[in-house]
Amino acid sequence: HWRYSNCSIWWELGDLMSTLRVDTIANTAGVTNNRVLQVVSTTKTDTFSSGSTSFVDVTGMSANITPASANNKILVSYNLNVSNPGAGYSSSWKIVRNSTDIGIGDASGSKIRTTSQVWADTYGFVIWHPNASFLDSPSSTSQLTYKIQAMTHYGASFPFFLNRGQAEGDSAHYGRTISTITLMEIAG
Repeated sequence: HWRYSNCSIWWELGDLMSTLRVDTIANTAGVTNNRVLQVVSTTKTDTFSSGSTSFVDVTGMSANITPASANNKILVSYNLNVSNPGAGYSSSWKIVRNSTDIGIGDASGSKIRTTSQVWADTYGFVIWHPNASFLDSPSSTSQLTYKIQAMTHYGASFPFFLNRGQAEGDSAHYGRTISTITLMEIAG
């Protein structure tokens, strides 16, 4: 046991160990919002690819959460490992809540509204790391499904790849990676 002395008061650290349990923590003004209530995360360790020129669900990149209050917000974050088929080819990635696109850019002509976009400037050997966060206000206490959707811009002959490079070989030069989607409920 360690002992601490200050102003002639002695106690042992063993005497100070306990569990603090509270219903809520508030600042000096009594405000209890902006705290994390729950965290849900999905990690994808296998690979995925698609040559679709319209958005498709990325298998294994979804997570469910049920907010405790309709006033709460959901912080959605993803970290991906993406490869495109070669120089000048691109893929787009977006967040979807149930069937609603969220966290996407403004409309501008015929441009794709998306959360992230990956353009390749090499010949399939580079894995890019798009990531994004978006604070959603779903106004719901029902279970919500957040997922990642993706598309290539050049068709089936030019697919994108998740968690692997476009170029493949059975050697240590080629790796397998992970991608994640994380949800945090923030008290409103």
